[in-house]
Amino acid sequence: MTTASTTTARPRRSRWTGGGWGIKIAPYLFLVPNMAIFAVFTIYPAFNGFNMSLYESNNGRTFRWVGLENYGRILTDVEFWNVARNTAVFAVGFVVLSTLIALVIAALVNAQRRGKTFFRAVFFIPVLVSPVVVGLIWNWMLERQNGLVNTGLGWLGTPPVPWLVNGTWAMVAIILVGMWMQVGFYMLILLAGLQSIDPALYEAARMDGANWWQQFRVITVPLLQPSIVVVVVLGTIHGFQSFDFIWTLTGGGPVGATTLMVQYIYENGFQSPIRYGVATAGGVLLFIAVFTLTIINWLISRRREAV
Repeated sequence: MTTASTTTARPRRSRWTGGGWGIKIAPYLFLVPNMAIFAVFTIYPAFNGFNMSLYESNNGRTFRWVGLENYGRILTDVEFWNVARNTAVFAVGFVVLSTLIALVIAALVNAQRRGKTFFRAVFFIPVLVSPVVVGLIWNWMLERQNGLVNTGLGWLGTPPVPWLVNGTWAMVAIILVGMWMQVGFYMLILLAGLQSIDPALYEAARMDGANWWQQFRVITVPLLQPSIVVVVVLGTIHGFQSFDFIWTLTGGGPVGATTLMVQYIYENGFQSPIRYGVATAGGVLLFIAVFTLTIINWLISRRREAV
């Protein structure tokens, strides 16, 4: 008697779901639309901007090859170095104050047992306001004679502060306004980092007799370092690219005391006398500065993590 052999039919495996090169390439296909948009609206304009920095034009239609002459003009321009100094002062002040105050607010909000959602919303509201509107509002509030801030100082017996007519005070004003506008966003980043720290670490530290400062220095700051690096990098980028709220707040004045790099680029590219080549060269230098600082921050954070 012959026994017939039976074979079990196996389902055919799709090249997309059954393994092989299909399943390896499928995730990347979902990135194609986003990467195409990024390439068209970011990468291409960046390379085209570098190309334009090697030409000069005063009408945007006819371009004349000048090589690196535009960079030479910028680097020998006294106004450029004044603007670069203003930008550095603003960026450093903005990053340091924003990071410290965001860290304090995040720690206070995290310590609250009730109302965390309310406080997060309150501090985040300024982030949602248009920067142009922020500049207009604070321009009114910092007005020397009838501004709300100087009126309040007058009630305290303090003479009015020339916020917008003195160069030093104008720089302080734009740093404080920029910080007010962005600190809520940075607070949320740090708050998320704080909430990811295991509470058992603090409990063990308290059992060993550590006070709140020792807990903050030994536990909170080291474990919060990745979030702090993110805040510093984002703050640096925002500090070097700030323009809109400063334009409506001070207009770059008084006497150029608050003119930053983006405004310098804008004025060369869109105000008479128009110099497209100088403007794009300034944009390239700004990109190099921001990119370099970002890489330095990243390398420092990696080095500390390795230690």
